Amino acid sequence: MVKIRLTRGGAKKRPFYHIIVTDSRSARDGRNIERVGFYNPVAAGAEKRVELDTARVQHWLGHGAQLTDKVAVLYKEALKSADAPATAA
Repeated sequence: MVKIRLTRGGAKKRPFYHIIVTDSRSARDGRNIERVGFYNPVAAGAEKRVELDTARVQHWLGHGAQLTDKVAVLYKEALKSADAPATAA
């Protein structure tokens, strides 16, 4: 099964996650199919917290991929932030 999940990067006490498409049997930081964004939980100031290619996520969901719980929350957040500038302009 194909999953869209987080893979950890960054330094000790400074986590940084890539949002990837991978086979569910792969290790957390192992082989992936495609990188579709990132999540920075310790973002401060003008740094982006979530960057996600929603079109590619939609593509993979259409092909049967499943989101993990955390990525589903981040996806909803990315959709909301993508709609906000369009309605404000």
